[in-house]
Amino acid sequence: MGNYAWVHRVRGGLHLRARSSIMLERIYEYCRAKAHVSESFPFDENTLVFKVAGKMFALLSLEANPLRTNLKCDPERAVELREMYPCVKPGFHMNKKHWNTVELDGSVPDSTIFEWIDDSYNLVVAGLPAKIRNSLT
Repeated sequence: MGNYAWVHRVRGGLHLRARSSIMLERIYEYCRAKAHVSESFPFDENTLVFKVAGKMFALLSLEANPLRTNLKCDPERAVELREMYPCVKPGFHMNKKHWNTVELDGSVPDSTIFEWIDDSYNLVVAGLPAKIRNSLT
């Protein structure tokens, strides 16, 4: 995995479980591998935000235990996921109609989490103006 200062900080001082630290790195690598993605800490030093074309599609709460991520979601699907999975809740500090907070407690397969990341990214890209969306390809 990459050599990122925040990953070392998480491992060194925030007392996350080993699985959370590994999952954090996997999510980081997965989000960064998507086209035209940037990362930043616009809110505080503990919330890593991933954007495509300047629009957020994923947030990671680095101090949360278990690890927590916010993902954009179709409003009807968001409600369905909350009903199906106890670890999926309305988006923390987000528009609860369009965002879910997912506690990465191991109750949902990693492959499903990555599908939800894909869905979030694709929703944001689909909502971009055509000129910007077309420039991403």
